[in-house]
Order: sequence, then structure tokens, then C-alpha cells
Amino acid sequence: MNFDLTPEQAEFRDIVRAFARDVVAPGAAERDRDETFPAEIVRAMGAMGLFGVPFPEEVGGGGGDALTFALVIEELGRVDQSVGITLSAAVGLGAAMVERFGTNAQKERWLAPACRGELLVSFALTEPTAGSDAAALRTRATPDGDRWTIEGSKAFITNSGTPLTGLHVVAAASEPGGGTHGISTFLVPADTPGVTVAPAYRKLGWRSSDTHELAFAGCVVPDDALLGERGRGFPQCLAILTGARISVAALAVGLAQACLDHSLAYAKEREAFGRPIGATQSIQMTLAEMRARVETARLATYRAAWLRDLDRPHVAEASLAKLVAGEAAMANARAAVQVHGGAGFMEDLPVARFYRDAKVLEIGEGTSEIHRLLLAADLGLPPAF
Repeated sequence: MNFDLTPEQAEFRDIVRAFARDVVAPGAAERDRDETFPAEIVRAMGAMGLFGVPFPEEVGGGGGDALTFALVIEELGRVDQSVGITLSAAVGLGAAMVERFGTNAQKERWLAPACRGELLVSFALTEPTAGSDAAALRTRATPDGDRWTIEGSKAFITNSGTPLTGLHVVAAASEPGGGTHGISTFLVPADTPGVTVAPAYRKLGWRSSDTHELAFAGCVVPDDALLGERGRGFPQCLAILTGARISVAALAVGLAQACLDHSLAYAKEREAFGRPIGATQSIQMTLAEMRARVETARLATYRAAWLRDLDRPHVAEASLAKLVAGEAAMANARAAVQVHGGAGFMEDLPVARFYRDAKVLEIGEGTSEIHRLLLAADLGLPPAF
């Protein structure tokens, strides 16, 4: 097995790392404090081609692979989780739905500008009563001749109300009583009458990313807004979520690594009882455990991306990566605050922001509990529900 990146992957990672360090990091704390969406940084990422990395060149993408995209997300996540999730959700969820299931006309209209970062695509699946149980969604799409009327609401939708938001991919029940076989997905332009974007949520973390509730009341779209096959929306969403979990795992790896980086530097500089705190056995053990978590999470994430690039089964591996990396990020964030002591409790240092950002990595793209159930099912155990 070869664990080395290709020269092209390593070079691109280094370019993104420099961009993250020089452009993204300087204003991260201020954007977090003011809950300011990083529109100019998003435009800059679009100019760099980051929004098109995993998509084919013929649709305007960069022709990259899942591992390269994971590297991009990891580097951004090391300095600003909000920027990382903005890119991850726009590409791995919203645009990925269009690329994988869209017609040539739909791709031409929406995917090319999305790859350039000129518009963001949101993925409107989650609802107030349909989170882990995504099939329980209540939003309805009713056919009427050559059009559909969408009624309902969505919760916690990333990139749904930014100045660059141009399209919502909306999952809705289209076949009465159809359950998981009765859900379809639709392309709803953001300026469609009947679409209402609620005020932004006030969040514990990811504060400068964009998250809103969406409401659909008398929202009418033409028949060609249907994405993919009617009634196949649920498996479509599940397929996209598998790839997105690798991306969020990479985001978690970035945070876990950042916590180690800052803690190691602090342990070398901060003195107590006449010597650096890094000379004490307890701090050394803590830092060693943090490193072990980072490396384990990174290996799991890269392996899942590698399997995806080989077009081999990777559903369980994506769940494993998301579970391990999310919990590594939370554990490392907790440890980083502890290493920094009282200073870590102050918002002046990045580790306080990392601590707040880390928690959602155990929730979004499938909770840790759901991933444990998925892994148990993959072992051949009976359904737990």
C-alpha cells in the first residue's frame, strides 16, 4: 500500500494551505464574532477553482478526485471551520446532487456557475421532524399538469440565504404513502415565488457559515425541475450523503490537527514552576493522545476517499471516517482548552472557537449514534429500530 500523495495532490494541498494561512485565517475570529458570511473569500475560492475540484472538466469542474477534495477541506478546516463547511456543503451536497442526477440541460444551467463559485447550491433535506429519520419529511410536492407545487419547510440548511445562493435542491414527498419510495428531489431557484428564507440561526459554532430555515408556500416549479427519477429522491440523497460524510470527516481532521498544533506551540512556550508545561508528563501524554486521534482519523478519512476514487464500496468506511474524525475533533478541542488552561477559556485564542465548532462535527451528516448503527448493520447485526 502506498500512503504517499501524488505530486499533484501534494502541490495542490500546499497551495490551499497557503491560501488558508494567508487569506482565510487572519479574519476568522472577527467573522466568527460578528457572524459574518465570508462572501469575498468564497469568491476567491471560486477563482481558485475549489468549487469545481471533484467534478468532471466537461461540466466546468477541475477533474480532481475525492482525496484531493478532502485535502482541500482539511486545510481550510485547520483555520476556519465556517469556510470549510461552506465549501463542503456547496460542493459535496448541493452541486453534487446536480452533477450526479441532473440532465445535461440542468447541469449546463446550474453546475458550471456553481463550479466557478458564482452561485451556491443548498441541499434542503432536513426538517424540524426529519433529521436522522430523513424519510419522515413532511414537505410535499404535488403534480399539476406540467408543473409541481411545493409546500413545507426545511431546517438547518447551509448556504440557503447567502448573497451567492442561487439554487435549492429540495427533497419532498411526491407519492402519497410512498415512504422512502415516494420522495423526489427538485431544483428550486432561490428567487422562486413562494420561497421564504427565515432569519439566520444563532449557533454555538460555525458562526460565520450561513444557516437558515426555508419555507415553501405555493412554490410552483416546472416539470423539468424534477431532479433524476420521480420517486427515487431518497436513495439519491443517501448516495450523496456518503460522499459528503468523507468531506465532513476531512473537516473534522482539520480541526483536530489545529487543536494539536496550537496546544503543542503553547506547551513549548508557557512556563509553570520554572519550566515549560510541555516538560510535564501529563501534558506530554495529552499531546500524544491528541496526535494519535489526528492520525487515526486522517487514515480513516483518506482510506474512505481512496475507496471512493477506486469506485469500490465505501458506505461503511465513510461512516467510520465520519464517526472517528468527528469524535477526534471533539476530544482534541476539549484537550486543547485544558492544555491552555484559563487562557483557553477566553475567546482571544482560537482554541475556544475550535471547541464551539467541534460539537456539530458529532451531529451533522449523521450523528455519531447513527453511524454506530450503520456500522453495526454492516457487521450483519439485525436492525436496531
